[in-house]
Amino acid sequence: MSIADLVGAILGFIFTLLVFSYIIGDNPLFRLAIHIFIGVAAGFAAIMAVNNVLLPRLMIPLLDGSRDERILALVPMVLGWLLLTKISPRLSPFGNLPVAFLVGVGAAAAVGGAVTGTLFPQAYASINLLDLQSAGAIDTSLGLMLVNGVIILIGTLATLAYFHFGVSSRTQQPSQVQVWLEGLGQVGQAFIAITLGFIFAGIYSAAMVALIERLYFLVNFVKPLLIPLLPSS
Repeated sequence: MSIADLVGAILGFIFTLLVFSYIIGDNPLFRLAIHIFIGVAAGFAAIMAVNNVLLPRLMIPLLDGSRDERILALVPMVLGWLLLTKISPRLSPFGNLPVAFLVGVGAAAAVGGAVTGTLFPQAYASINLLDLQSAGAIDTSLGLMLVNGVIILIGTLATLAYFHFGVSSRTQQPSQVQVWLEGLGQVGQAFIAITLGFIFAGIYSAAMVALIERLYFLVNFVKPLLIPLLPSS
């Protein structure tokens, strides 16, 4: 084992114990470990931003780029300087332009990613589950695919019905459509509960795997140190 590996193992052992100290409650050792983790993460993010964004996208085009590249690099530089005016309450209105630009781009990227990466693939997958002719499987497999497709279709429609918002007057009786949507929404609520249960189970199992891995690391680190101290038979 090299010196770097030994130092890394010792630091990992120490920080693992510091994090595990939260079992006895919030304490300065746990807060120290959390602060160090946050500081390291912030420093790593800053280094990545400098190496992957500021230098190749701003500094290098301004210093060694062509005229067109320098003109294009001025736009993010000006927006960045305007964003820094948010620090001052008096100059903060000048930072509304870059904030609006960031929010608009972020919202567009989120909506576009949700539509193209989630909504359309989910719709195509639900449609393909009911396409029995292109399955090319035996009868039992076709029946199972049909059952799965029907369940997923009902779950999708019921979940969408659960998030249906309508305005109804208190003096008017609910229409048959509203009653039907409310009943279908109850079924969607059951599907949502089952989905959240599976997600929680997955998170819990991942946390248990991480815990077992840390305990295994602690045992393997301490065991070679304790073997020389044990009395020989």
